[in-house]
Amino acid sequence: MKISIAKTQNKALKASANIVLLPKSAFSKSAYAKVCKPFGFEGEGRFFIQQTHTLLVCLEAFEVDCIREAGANAIRYFKALPYENVYIHLQGKMDNERVYAFFLGALCGHYEHISYKTKKPSLRLKELILLDSKGELKDGELLLQKAQILSCNINDVRELINTIPQVATPKYLAKYAKQISKDIAHIECKILDEGDLEREKMGAFLAVNAASTNPPRLIHLSYKPKNAKKRIVLVGKGLTYDCGGLSLKPADYMVTMKADKSGGCAVMGIIKAIAQLGANIEVHAIVGAAENMIGGNAYKPDDVLYSREGKTIEVRNTDAEGRLVLADCLSYAQDLNPDILIDFATLTGACVVALGEYTSGIMGHNARLKEQFGKAAEKSGELMAELPFNRHIKKLIESKIADVCNVSTSRYGGAISAGLFLSEFIREEYKQKWLHIDIAGPAYVEKEWDINPSGASGAGVRAGVEFILSQAKA
Repeated sequence: MKISIAKTQNKALKASANIVLLPKSAFSKSAYAKVCKPFGFEGEGRFFIQQTHTLLVCLEAFEVDCIREAGANAIRYFKALPYENVYIHLQGKMDNERVYAFFLGALCGHYEHISYKTKKPSLRLKELILLDSKGELKDGELLLQKAQILSCNINDVRELINTIPQVATPKYLAKYAKQISKDIAHIECKILDEGDLEREKMGAFLAVNAASTNPPRLIHLSYKPKNAKKRIVLVGKGLTYDCGGLSLKPADYMVTMKADKSGGCAVMGIIKAIAQLGANIEVHAIVGAAENMIGGNAYKPDDVLYSREGKTIEVRNTDAEGRLVLADCLSYAQDLNPDILIDFATLTGACVVALGEYTSGIMGHNARLKEQFGKAAEKSGELMAELPFNRHIKKLIESKIADVCNVSTSRYGGAISAGLFLSEFIREEYKQKWLHIDIAGPAYVEKEWDINPSGASGAGVRAGVEFILSQAKA
């Protein structure tokens, strides 16, 4: 879908419609109040005025978050209508942040996962035109470019996450990553196969994939502009499917496990967006792509695994597998000598219990770094909250037979104990440079919410891009 900015409305577009956003507080004094009065509409929500082909959207607050969501909802409304071109009127304070929010919401709201439907809906809407008759906008073209790039990558990540597990295997993710390096200038791709993983001594990673007929892959994408100010390394959990292994999930909990690759998909989307935006910062994206299945050669509770860092891991639950893959990937990532190291993972149901479906958890040892990432997430529109590490929960992953246990001895604080498990594989010199982002809640929700469709949301992409851009400016 195309987006643009115009000074005047083009009367040649005969089939065009309008979207008008205004604060609810301004509705009663607007020209629309008289038109809507016979229908009992008093400024609550939205109303379609058929005579003028106008969708009126009244907002409780004319703020960025509300405008972003309104953009998504307005586009969803127009999917069932025959209009190809729609004019946007923001009847409140119009600045760069509000305009960018509307366009990003609209472009993300336009996405719908229909790949496997035999009868695909016809989407007529092709162009959104923002009217700026007063010339209030500055850097309008840059806003449009960023909204297009970011939304395109968010929607690509959503589609990849939604791709079914019989198609999206570790090899498929590796092929997808190679295509990124072909399509986007300055992105390089390196793939490690199972032989490479053995040579790297990634015993934890390999154990998780042992029972699968689909071999594992470690994906390494890199973007290295000249004279980059910093090096940021992103690590993503890429479990293309997770049945729980021998600690088998209940049937209901297996549904949606195609989304266990959300962290890996997100970091690929982030690096692609950063390269397209031309940010002057070096970025690496590491994806541990594996499949956790059952079989005669599956790893077992009571096994002890040898990680790349040299630490041994007692396995008490094979469904705590993502942290095992991440442990080896984080070890590999630290060899790149990052200034900042961030992992994204649908790691724990406990994080969803703690924060709900819509909020990701931020963990780490550096309070300032956590705060910086939280502010970037807030600016991007993603909901995130800090979960505190503490020494008492750390005691719960101690093992009597190995260096560390892959699950806690308590059911409580599971998101934090999982983060502390990962911390065991972060070298001392990188502990203050590392963040763990648990996106288990918002990564995949089977209903529309905010600017997100039913299914994959692309959680982590907006926040990750905004944080890296802020670091490039710092």
